[in-house]
Amino acid sequence: MSLEPEADLAGEALLPGALPEALRAELVAFRRDLHMHPELGNQEFRTTAAIKERLEQAGLKPRVLAVGTGLVCDIGEWDGGRPMLALRADIDGLPIPDMKTECSYRSTVPDRAHACGHDVHTTVVLGAGLVLADLHRQGRLPRPVRLLFQPAEEVLPGGAADAIDCGVLEGVGRMIAVHCDPRVDAGRIGLRQGAITSACDRLEISLDGPGGHTARPHLTTDLVTAVARVVTDVPALVARRVDTRAGLAVTWGRIESGHAPNVIPQHAELSGTVRCLDIDAWRQAPDIVVAAIDEVANLHRAKSEINYVRGVPPVVNDPDVTELVRDAMIARRGIDSVESTEQSLGGEDFSWYLQHIPGAMARLGVRTPGERTVRDLHQGDFDADESAITVGVELFTAAALMDAGL
Repeated sequence: MSLEPEADLAGEALLPGALPEALRAELVAFRRDLHMHPELGNQEFRTTAAIKERLEQAGLKPRVLAVGTGLVCDIGEWDGGRPMLALRADIDGLPIPDMKTECSYRSTVPDRAHACGHDVHTTVVLGAGLVLADLHRQGRLPRPVRLLFQPAEEVLPGGAADAIDCGVLEGVGRMIAVHCDPRVDAGRIGLRQGAITSACDRLEISLDGPGGHTARPHLTTDLVTAVARVVTDVPALVARRVDTRAGLAVTWGRIESGHAPNVIPQHAELSGTVRCLDIDAWRQAPDIVVAAIDEVANLHRAKSEINYVRGVPPVVNDPDVTELVRDAMIARRGIDSVESTEQSLGGEDFSWYLQHIPGAMARLGVRTPGERTVRDLHQGDFDADESAITVGVELFTAAALMDAGL
């Protein structure tokens, strides 16, 4: 595979790293294979093996993480000087069925799907690694680059924490990533400085009371009413106990209680998420939320047991690294290929890396231009315009070269 310099699309310095057609086709096939065989967090053995095999074919030396899945792979050898740029992908799928009825590469695993685009992320970093490895062999990669294929992004508090414990940040000074965005056209990215995602925690609550007959609710704990009040009152209380600009929100996803219409149950369960735009408010969130739940439960004489599961802080894009990504995209695709994006209420464990080093995440457009239907993330019919793979690869290779000062 020989890579020739591409045309200068934006009047910037010429950059090598355009994809040959054969590699484009190979990467699409690789992504479709991953799409057909999704694996949940910390179970990505087949995915890890496939990535490892292809990197080894390119003469690289990937290392499986100590947790058993995921890999790290350096292109070039770090000499202990200026820290490397790292390119990160997440590799796990979701526990939902693939609902695409007319798709030759739909998931072959029941109740498992790559409905968040991690197969695209993985393929983009793999493709960038193959291109950069070829440039390194030609003596055209001035500085080493690290590839990181991280497991278990969908498992709170995220596989990034385990990857950090495995030493993936040793020798790394900056990190970049992309996340599929079905609201952005393929060929474009969404970008912003500062927070681009939100904090996300999980909340699990059990409420208990003596139960009784619906004819005599005054003689017992009316547990269904207690649950209903927790559902409605707790989000309102929480929203009034922090600055509204912090965007601290409790949203419920599951409620279970009772078996008969004339029996007040003895036990109820509910669970949901706590999301927050502001990192300082996120640090206060457990105390605020737990106090509000206890307050409402006690008012209705229900005993509460609360499991507040810490998730991830917001992804806060570093200004300098964000500009690197912006400049790289403009160099490849022109100034109109970058659009401003809003802060999402979704969570992403890429944020854990940015607690240690500066970095930035871009939203990779995966909507076919002109398509009106938006296939949202975490839905069984999600798919991506595969031309986004080429866009992501060329973005990452340009960022690596520009970070090296080429």
